[in-house]
Amino acid sequence: MSGLYRGTQDLEVKILTGEHKGEVHTVKNYLSNYYNVLGKEGMYITIAYDSAGAGHTQVSVYNYYRAPYLYGFTFLFFGALWGIGGKKGLLSVLALILTFMCILFLFIPMLYRGYSPIWTSVIIVVLATSITLLLMNGWGPKSISAILGTILGVVIAGLAANAAGSLAHISGLSTEETESLLLIASNTHMHVPELLFAGILIASLGAIMDISISIASAIQEVHLSNRKLKQNTLFTSGLNVGRDMMGTMSNTLILAFTGTSLNTLILIYSYNVSYNQLINMNLIGIEFIQGLSGSLGVILTVPVVAFIASKLIPAMKK
Repeated sequence: MSGLYRGTQDLEVKILTGEHKGEVHTVKNYLSNYYNVLGKEGMYITIAYDSAGAGHTQVSVYNYYRAPYLYGFTFLFFGALWGIGGKKGLLSVLALILTFMCILFLFIPMLYRGYSPIWTSVIIVVLATSITLLLMNGWGPKSISAILGTILGVVIAGLAANAAGSLAHISGLSTEETESLLLIASNTHMHVPELLFAGILIASLGAIMDISISIASAIQEVHLSNRKLKQNTLFTSGLNVGRDMMGTMSNTLILAFTGTSLNTLILIYSYNVSYNQLINMNLIGIEFIQGLSGSLGVILTVPVVAFIASKLIPAMKK
């Protein structure tokens, strides 16, 4: 198969960073289906350096050195967002960075230390939504309506996922990483069963935030064009905008969850699994709950944010 190598290599590597910088070692590099890092002259790679004292050192090939390419692709994304979006694009970059920092330095550490995944997710949802929408749109009735609608929509998605999971006997213990997570939880008190639903809250946030701000913006524009319109008319206008969006947003969530499990789905298909066996598999149950609960959150967000915006925007504009 193209790009897949088997056998062994004898590599001479020079360590360029870290405590052992400048050392030169000869490394036996094993190539297999799973582990396939083909070394070439002048190539930068990462190595694993294990030492149990002088004379007991083992150096092995760890992986390709991908960091520069990942950083480059990230800067390309930020540059495109800034270049095309202008000031809004720059604010989007800042909001994305702050959201990522909340997840990396607040959400993950809190989960690791044993805080409730559900409540931790709600905190992150409130922070990420407020940061993003206030940076992008400033303080005003449109932003407030979208923030409230997003929070309620994500909570609805979480409640739906939790209820469906309880009925179907699916939780964070049904995932492939359960054994490793339980081992970590034995020392950290992490709540493994709730991790699945915390992930659903975070995963559905983007789509729900998108539909919330779109409906709130539409209602504000309709109100500004004719301030004499009644709240029922504004609500109907927001509802019509939401109806046009909910189908594509639901598809976005379901296709995103399906795409992440594509390799496993192909394996299941190749084994010719029967329908009864297929529909009762943990993986399929998890995908159903993730996709449908997130989509349900999107659908129910439409009337919620339309109602809030139709009440709040005329009142605050006075």
